[in-house]
Amino acid sequence: MKQMTLQLDSRQQRPVVRLKNGLRALLDTGAYIPVWTDDEDILVENLGASLITKDVSFSGFGGEARGNLYKVSLNVGELYYPNMTIIVNQDLDTPFNLILSATMFQNLIYEVDDKNHRMNIMIPDEESMVRSLRIEDSGGQIHILCNSA
Repeated sequence: MKQMTLQLDSRQQRPVVRLKNGLRALLDTGAYIPVWTDDEDILVENLGASLITKDVSFSGFGGEARGNLYKVSLNVGELYYPNMTIIVNQDLDTPFNLILSATMFQNLIYEVDDKNHRMNIMIPDEESMVRSLRIEDSGGQIHILCNSA
């Protein structure tokens, strides 16, 4: 089993991790879809994201929300998500750039250590550090799938 540790921002009461590229991300165990909450231009210019579809509907934030759907490659510590699907919703005023969904850590073991301000992630031997996250529409029912690439 491999293990990695991400530092939590000790100034936040919620689990906000600091990523190597200067981004800050909230771990939201209730989130289904990863969401970019910062300026859309930063996602495109700094992370090389490409637009898939404009103005898509998704559930979250207490109801229905709308945003643009992008593909982006992202590192979360040593985990790598190539061509990950992400929704952009700039309507939120947050102290972080993105929301990491629980689905991103499917088949992994993670623990938020609030006392020591860190998030520990264990990757079982049968899982890869390269993760495949995709959104599938099955007869109007959205499914988020994440597993080893």
